[in-house]
Amino acid sequence: MNFKDKKKDDMLEKLVHINRITKVVKGGRRFGFSALVVVGNQEGKIGIAHAKSKQVPDAIKKANEVARRNLIHIPLREGRTIHHDVYGKDGAGKIVLRGAPKGTGIIAGGPVRAVCEVLGIKDIVAKSMGTSNPHNVIRATMKALSKQYSPKHISTIRNKKISEIIEKRG
Repeated sequence: MNFKDKKKDDMLEKLVHINRITKVVKGGRRFGFSALVVVGNQEGKIGIAHAKSKQVPDAIKKANEVARRNLIHIPLREGRTIHHDVYGKDGAGKIVLRGAPKGTGIIAGGPVRAVCEVLGIKDIVAKSMGTSNPHNVIRATMKALSKQYSPKHISTIRNKKISEIIEKRG
């Protein structure tokens, strides 16, 4: 698994996976490369993309550009964790994300860790089940994160005050 960091205009880019594709032609083999990239501002915005090219740097550059165009906002609690436990599934990739107390850190493997780092999540516990294919795991993670609701969103749906929705800790 390859990881690469780059800082440009306050966006963090992480290379999650590179795949080499071989096409057998009359004169021999033609190689192509595909890159899976996650891009985020570490404050709740994230984009994922997959791009192909004949050279690795071109594939990474293409993927970064596509990811920057497709940014989505994910609500975070206190800017460090998720609001509630969520489950996501894509293909054979299944994932469970659980919010964690301050100081826990990111307890997640491979692709999920990359998503959490670029999103700005500092405390989370994640378990990936089923496949270990980075494409399916990342898509399952994104589905899980997009299923999450902030108390502000729930309060507007229910026509209640936020204080009525958030449970009081004694």
